[in-house]
Order: sequence, then C-alpha cells, then structure tokens
Amino acid sequence: MSGQLTTDDAGLEARVAPAPPAPPRRRPAWHDATVAALAPETPNARRIVLDVPTWPGNDAGQHLDLRLTAEDGYQATRSYSIASSGDGTRVTLAVDRVDDGEVSPFLVDAVEVGDDLEVHGPLGGWFVWRPTGSERPVQLIAGGSGIVPLVAMVDAHAAAEDLQPFRLLYAVRAPEDVFFRTELDAAQRATAPFDLTTVYSRRAPVGTGIPAGRLTRATLADAVLPPEAGALVYVCGSTPFVEQVLTWLGELGHDTRDVRAERFGGS
Repeated sequence: MSGQLTTDDAGLEARVAPAPPAPPRRRPAWHDATVAALAPETPNARRIVLDVPTWPGNDAGQHLDLRLTAEDGYQATRSYSIASSGDGTRVTLAVDRVDDGEVSPFLVDAVEVGDDLEVHGPLGGWFVWRPTGSERPVQLIAGGSGIVPLVAMVDAHAAAEDLQPFRLLYAVRAPEDVFFRTELDAAQRATAPFDLTTVYSRRAPVGTGIPAGRLTRATLADAVLPPEAGALVYVCGSTPFVEQVLTWLGELGHDTRDVRAERFGGS
C-alpha cells in the first residue's frame, strides 16, 4: 500500500455522513516547497518534512497534490495525505514506496534535503477532524500507511487537550511496519483520552495481547467503540481494506452515515 490518495465519491455519498460546517476556508493554491528533513519511517517508507513559506495551514485529515518535473519537462502529480495540521508552514508527509510507481520511489529513495518540489493544497474538507468541544467519541481505523491522515487527527486531539474520547484500531503486517510510533506512544501519555489497539497480520511483538493474524470482524468488533456509543468513524487504507471494514461496520450495527472513508492506491 502506498501513500497516494484516491477517492470514490459516487460510492461514498449514499453511505456516509456529510461534512460538518467548515470554518473559513484556506484556499488551495500551488506552492514552492523545499525538503527540510528526511527520516526512515518503516523499511519501505520515508517521512518527508517540507518547508512551504506560503502554506496557509491545514486541518487534520486534509491532503495535497505533489508535482515532480523532470529535466525534459515531463511532470507527474500524485496526492498525499498530510500527517501534520495547524497554521505552521512545515508540512509532514509519510510516503510508502510502490516499486513500479512513478513518484513514490523517487520520494522514498532519491529526494534529498534542500530539493525543491511543488505542492498544491490544502485539499479536502470532508475527511477532516477539528476540536469542537463536543463529547461525541471518535473511532479511527487505519490499515498500513492509511494511518497518515489519522495521526494528524490524533496529534491535533492531543494538542488541543480535547475531551472527546479517541480510539484507534491500527492494522499492520509487523512491528517494523508501524508508522509514527513515537507520536502514537506520546498520544497515549497525553491528557486527551486516547486508546490504541494494533493488530499485526504477519508477526506480532512478544507479549502482545492479540496473536498475529488478519483483521477479522470479531477482532474489529472487540477493538472499536460499540454502535450505541454514536462515534464518528474515520477509516483509511487500501481499497480492499476500507471496503471490508465498511461492510463489517454495517453488519455490526454502526450507522454508516457516521462513517467517513478514504482509500489509497498506487503511486
């Protein structure tokens, strides 16, 4: 699974709740960006911090388009979720390599600090979370690199010391495939209420309470807030992962009008 964002609006409109009223919009535009920092995120992914002097800020859960231009003028543009939020001009991405992709191999293996890129955003006003002062709980469900926009929500929730209960179910292959481990650990120590369950499909760390195995409906039911909690649910991951989770949530009695989903594809 990669970091490229794809959407399926026609399939979602009848199944999920409309977006809440938005604050004054940060208008999307093209911006010049410079790579400010790089770090390995997983064996197959890289964290990329961009310095974007004209960036207007973004809400947790929004995304951007990133454009590369080759020496011969050829351009390739891909969409990536943003792992940061707020009014700053530093933008954090986490890109998972797709070996036959056009953009992600360059971003993971070749881009260097100081390189210039172009980004367009911020984009999206539906798959976002903002501190509201409401006590309505939030359930996050991520598969692999689908954690990227959700960790922005977790960080924003902690920074705001928001009292809404937050719960995250994170499905990954193995311990080394966990994105944003430091941030997730810090969120569990923060004042804002946050609970994390990680399901490992191939290899679980020693001492984990859940043996390795693919996510099942029973595992999901045990890990997420019950339907009667009335949670707002965000789901992000590959298309098969998201479709399966949406099906299970409906079968378990969750109101799918309260579910917001985004899918990731190749890049």
